[in-house]
Amino acid sequence: MRLFLNYEQQAYLRELSNEFNISSSQVSEELRQLCDADLISCHKKGRNIYYQANNDHALFPELHSMVKKALGMDQILESILERLGNLKQAFLIDDYAQGKDTGLIDLVLVGDIDTANLEDLVDKTEKYIERKIRTLCLTLEEYKNLKPQLEQRTQLILWEKR
Repeated sequence: MRLFLNYEQQAYLRELSNEFNISSSQVSEELRQLCDADLISCHKKGRNIYYQANNDHALFPELHSMVKKALGMDQILESILERLGNLKQAFLIDDYAQGKDTGLIDLVLVGDIDTANLEDLVDKTEKYIERKIRTLCLTLEEYKNLKPQLEQRTQLILWEKR
């Protein structure tokens, strides 16, 4: 799940081992199997070997979709689009954008957001997906002002009005 939620993110063996609190040998074996199946790719940078989802693999779109569903992203997005007003953009930042399921979802919403509906929606969705959702609602002008700081953090675009 860590590699397939945001396929642009990379991770190395010790980082994954520490994050999941399991031995390096267990992580190494899983990574080897995923590499053998060509589901992930690896490249060496310095002393570390970095792993990343292979988004060119034929099964990648389905795996990406399954991970989003497992984490409740599809439920969050569907509810947001139906009930929140004039939404321009929705994206994740920090842990979930990196593919880390820490139990706290940081969601940024840009547009004219109906905050009363948002509070109700967040309460219901948190119960359904069994994770905490922390929201940041920004107008377009506020987003333009904060964009440089937000771009320094890992982001995963969930939806964007074109």
